[in-house]
Amino acid sequence: MSIPRDLLTATDHLSDSLRGMRFAAPVSHVYNPLEYAREPHGQYVTRFADSPKRVLLMGMNPGPWGMAQTGVPFGEVPAVRDWMGITGKVGKPDPEHPKRPIVGFDCEKSEVSGRRLWGLFSAAYPRVGDFFAEHYVVNYCPLVWMEESGRNRTPDKLPVGEMASVYAACDAYVGQHLLLLEPEYAVGVGAFAEACLPCRGADRDEADHWKNPPSQPGKSGGESRLGGNGGKTTARPRRVALSWTDRHHVRLATKPTTPPTGELAFFLDRGGDAHD
Repeated sequence: MSIPRDLLTATDHLSDSLRGMRFAAPVSHVYNPLEYAREPHGQYVTRFADSPKRVLLMGMNPGPWGMAQTGVPFGEVPAVRDWMGITGKVGKPDPEHPKRPIVGFDCEKSEVSGRRLWGLFSAAYPRVGDFFAEHYVVNYCPLVWMEESGRNRTPDKLPVGEMASVYAACDAYVGQHLLLLEPEYAVGVGAFAEACLPCRGADRDEADHWKNPPSQPGKSGGESRLGGNGGKTTARPRRVALSWTDRHHVRLATKPTTPPTGELAFFLDRGGDAHD
């Protein structure tokens, strides 16, 4: 079994499932960097998803100056290029929003959440391989939705009816990451991402809910999230919330209401929201 190969197969399946979906106004443009930035994304998966991980961190969806430009989750250009050592050809979405051009690694704008997230980890792990030996980062959904004005529109702001098929495809994609990477901790970066993760130690009602779920994020993939690959299944990881709590630190905790402790407490110089 090759974990990178299987994850890239899941990536192709996700893109195939999402291609051609239509969204009503005010959405005017939809980008999928897994398609036009496939080369650097493939490098990221091949280099860093090569073994099981203790911690899987998951964001919501790409930001316009991060993954939308580089194909890497929270893909602040300096972090991807200089710390990870990833570069590569980045194409253009079709159609491209005139106010949100894709220029790939020539992008000079900063993705704030990416600068904070990767800045945190690159400071703690100067050698990139030391971080990715036990950690991996993925986004729940690869799509970027924009309004005619250029304003970003996040998945939690879109109609549930339009998003049901998106959630189903993304749940299956995340499920393959949980299956193949077998993390002990699954960290949701922000409330939306945290809600999209299964939880180890859930009560019977919640466990049954995962087997026969309704169409909403994190609850639409059924057994396909945690099974498949010839019948292999894996235990749910511990679900962990990451939130920017104020202007001075970010919190990782086993429950959103508990204080950060031990190895799950990380501090930043600056705060902000947790959107990639």
